Amino acid sequence: MALDQYREEEEEEEGGMSFLDHLEQLRWHLLRSVAAVLVFTVAAFLAKSIVFGKVILGPSRVDFVTYQTLCKVSNWLNIPALCIDVLPFTIQSRQMTGQFSMHLTSSMVVGLVVAFPYLFWEIWRFISPGLHLQEKNAARGAVFFVSLLFFAGASFGYFILAPLSINFLSNYQLDPSILNEFDIGSYVTTLIMLVLASAIMFQLPVVIYFLSMSGLVSAAMLRSYRRHAIVVILIIAAVITPPDIISQVLIAMPILVLYEVGITIAKRLEKKRAKKEAAENRDN
Repeated sequence: MALDQYREEEEEEEGGMSFLDHLEQLRWHLLRSVAAVLVFTVAAFLAKSIVFGKVILGPSRVDFVTYQTLCKVSNWLNIPALCIDVLPFTIQSRQMTGQFSMHLTSSMVVGLVVAFPYLFWEIWRFISPGLHLQEKNAARGAVFFVSLLFFAGASFGYFILAPLSINFLSNYQLDPSILNEFDIGSYVTTLIMLVLASAIMFQLPVVIYFLSMSGLVSAAMLRSYRRHAIVVILIIAAVITPPDIISQVLIAMPILVLYEVGITIAKRLEKKRAKKEAAENRDN
């Protein structure tokens, strides 16, 4: 009887929802999220000429916006080395299902990227009812800022990191007699890895914000471990990028900037917390 009474009280505290009710709610959030990804995946699959012909294969062609911009900058600064007007490689499909598999894979990734704000919104809708009012107020705008940083990171990976990495790898030769003929699977996988890795790494300020809100980190701690953070960021950049120093530095630099932004965020949160505690002490 005591156990039944405890369960009833627990359900009342949670708004009358049992554990099975939470599971059912989670199931519907997941189903809607998967449905959104599938819708955008099908749309991307049908728009093959745009998604694959222009978006996926864009960085493999010299008329890509990044290469054209670099050539304009090189003319303006009179530095010919900046202009990328030749990409000495060809893309081949060496497997029977290679092109279809990459078409399907790239469509799924595009569907995931486009649907990301809705995915996070569904996750947030499931998590937010369990938060206290103060936590909800502190996390206000989470969907917007997480989505903004995600697309900023994906754009950085697609327009900056991927083209420069592709240019470096296509021009790298052990011997002039060795031709660069990349498999379509290798090309698409490298592009996806660079874009998604950048999108995820750009979430660093959000991670620091919530860690600071929970009291797990402080601005002083982040500053004291700045050198360690630089080493860790460089290691992560080396793992998720092609084996060239240019790509590693390119992705490490904005992450280091975001780390400094995180320190500023943590410092502001500490000031707000201190003001609030001082006001509460005066009231008491």
